[in-house]
Amino acid sequence: MLSSTDIYVLAGVISNDDESWTLRDLAATLCVDHTLVHRALKRAEVAGLYDANSRQVNLANFEELTIHAARFIAPAPLGALTRGLPAAWAAEPVSELIHQAQSEPPPVWPSALGGARGQALAPLHPAAVQASHDAPLAALLAIIDSLRAGDVRVRKVAATALRDTLRRTRPHHWTTA
Repeated sequence: MLSSTDIYVLAGVISNDDESWTLRDLAATLCVDHTLVHRALKRAEVAGLYDANSRQVNLANFEELTIHAARFIAPAPLGALTRGLPAAWAAEPVSELIHQAQSEPPPVWPSALGGARGQALAPLHPAAVQASHDAPLAALLAIIDSLRAGDVRVRKVAATALRDTLRRTRPHHWTTA
């Protein structure tokens, strides 16, 4: 059964520009143990989301999973007001596409290091807060969080952003479902 950790690890693979990565490299980027990465990729392979031989994510299947199922696999209800890092539609690139009313608190990943105050939104994995220094990963996670926690309008914009991001990230690795 897939989990939010599996989506997190796949996002790490997708956002990694270096095609010669190792499990330890990916684990370091994601700020998790390499055994967690190994197990997640094994589950993703069984689900048809990852090919271990080519070491590539099936982008068409990943797109379908995140657009249609991420909010069910990893629901993300907004919580209490807290300090944290901007997340979902409050973070780039989605924040450039959706303008939230100033009266509504933005979604944030709870963190003492964050400078924003908003509604708590649990990341796909607790290590995402620490790994968010990686800009491509942080951008992809913001899109996925928008799909997990957003309303219909936000999810529609995030779905378009995901498609665009996946096609720009690895256009030559696009695999049909």
